[in-house]
Amino acid sequence: MTYHEDDLLPISALQHLLFCERQCALIHIERLWAENRLTAEGRHLHERAHDGAPETRGQLRTVRGLSLRSLEWGIVGQADVVEFLAPDGVTVSESLPSRVAAELRDWSGWTVTPVEYKRGKPKKDDSDRVQLCAQALCLEEMLGVRVPDGALYYGTRKRRTKVPIDDTLRQTTARTIERLQEMVASGRTPSAVREPKCSNCSLVELCLPDALAPGRLASRFVEQSFAEHVIGER
Repeated sequence: MTYHEDDLLPISALQHLLFCERQCALIHIERLWAENRLTAEGRHLHERAHDGAPETRGQLRTVRGLSLRSLEWGIVGQADVVEFLAPDGVTVSESLPSRVAAELRDWSGWTVTPVEYKRGKPKKDDSDRVQLCAQALCLEEMLGVRVPDGALYYGTRKRRTKVPIDDTLRQTTARTIERLQEMVASGRTPSAVREPKCSNCSLVELCLPDALAPGRLASRFVEQSFAEHVIGER
């Protein structure tokens, strides 16, 4: 299947989906968004990563803010950093593309590595690795190369972690993309379920997990909220 340009979904939605299906639906189906300290810090980190002109050091060309897409997988996004390592005997030209890497060029023999920047520390789930792998899938389609590895840079650690783009990660990413496409196509937002991670979600006031969770009476939630409001004014 080949997706149309107008039907491409953001790569960032994969991370939203793995964090919380309801959050993903609120953002990408209902078009709701709110920011908190964590999302603001993450946004600033990505903006810094995207800034700056392309650099060439020896055989390595570093490009920032590179636009990505895959018509095969139906995804679109932007890489924080992509590194292009030239094969032996190839002179790295300063004219290498800074925004669109799919210009007509023979990329065979080049080593292409996407690098994604994150504000915190490595997560227990696969969300960061899946997002990185999705970028690799886009680069492979755009350039006609195999991307064997990527890297994640965590702000807390202040160092890179190598991520092999192996078969297991590719399969996990493929399943996640398929789940995302199916959920968005359905147009249905999952029910709210209160979990500990809700406290750090910027959409908690829009999601209302306490009010809308299955089995929770709306009247009881209103009474509790009113009581908390009255106590807070005393």
